[in-house]
Amino acid sequence: MSSTHSHQEPTLTKFKTPQALQSAIYTFIIVGIITFAIGVFKSPERLWASYLTSFFYFASLVCGAMFFVALNYVAKAGWSASIRRFAEAMTSYFPVMLISSLVLILGFKYLYAWGVPETRAAMSHSKQIYLAPWFVITRLLVFGLGSLYFAKLIVGNSLKQDQSGDHALTYKNIAYSVGYIAFFAIFFTMFSIDTMMSLLPTWYSTIYGIYCFSAAIQSTMAVLALIIVWMRNSSWVSGYVTEEHQHDIGKFLKGFTVFWAYIAFSQFVLIWYANIPEETEFYIIRSLNGWMPVSFALLIFRFIVPFLVLLPRGSKRNNSILVSVSILVLVMQYIDLYWLVYPNFFDGVPKFGFWEIGMFLGFAGLFLMTMTRFMTKNNLVAIKDPRMHEALKHHVTY
Repeated sequence: MSSTHSHQEPTLTKFKTPQALQSAIYTFIIVGIITFAIGVFKSPERLWASYLTSFFYFASLVCGAMFFVALNYVAKAGWSASIRRFAEAMTSYFPVMLISSLVLILGFKYLYAWGVPETRAAMSHSKQIYLAPWFVITRLLVFGLGSLYFAKLIVGNSLKQDQSGDHALTYKNIAYSVGYIAFFAIFFTMFSIDTMMSLLPTWYSTIYGIYCFSAAIQSTMAVLALIIVWMRNSSWVSGYVTEEHQHDIGKFLKGFTVFWAYIAFSQFVLIWYANIPEETEFYIIRSLNGWMPVSFALLIFRFIVPFLVLLPRGSKRNNSILVSVSILVLVMQYIDLYWLVYPNFFDGVPKFGFWEIGMFLGFAGLFLMTMTRFMTKNNLVAIKDPRMHEALKHHVTY
């Protein structure tokens, strides 16, 4: 078999945010601030529903990126050494996630039945304890601060290694990454239950956290695929990011597309088969008032289309196809969260417009701002990672 490797010498240049992207970032942030300021006074119920949807969307991305970084350290994966820094750049959003989770507290009374003393009193005793606002806030703080702490440790060591070349930092990060994955498994599940599942406090699912996890990783892989295609076609990381890396991220994207579908089907079929009123209400309200097309759209465009398109080997190596599928997955991630949040409000009738677009753009601007600032201040590649030689020689055979 003939090799298709590129033998060019890898080169690294300083990243500078394109002016058009910089202008878009500031515009998005301004639109988000204006939307929030108007919405707080004019339409708080609609504002907080859109805030929660966009907040969870970008929180999922940053948590997924940190999980990807930790997973590669634990697996001692060498192939990803030259692209890991892109996921590390995404983790710079953690401070914004922490602050925006505190802002979310202001919207408790508009979003959650447990946020109002009168309706909380009607819940079971155990739910009153678990969903006590002070307890929910404590868990939000632990999750936000803990995530930020692990990011400082793991990403901080990766950046230090760029200067010192100390291989011991990589081995320290393996231990830290094991700790993060354990922390993430517990507290991301609580985070998903507290902010999303408790919107309908009479309903419950034992795999809701895994559902949110699978969606988060799938969308994170889509973002990484977009970044890798962008970087491959730039001069910033010439030779460091190759078609082989793009192919593997495409495989991750396809794999988590299947995993999301498996979890979504498992949750649905068990509830449908058991036919318990406390469980079926979740799907019943998503089959009425115009929600059925949205439910089927998730099946078709979040699973069937991405899965079939990414099956051929060449699709994952084709820039246009991979970018198109990645954008589709990211759009469907928002629709999925919209599907989880909005049927609980406005008499179950779908609503979409200025508030949803404005809040999403605001969060998107903050996410892009933190990520591009990180990329501007640091190397785009972990140049002194001891496994870099594996990444540069990486070749996918299937």
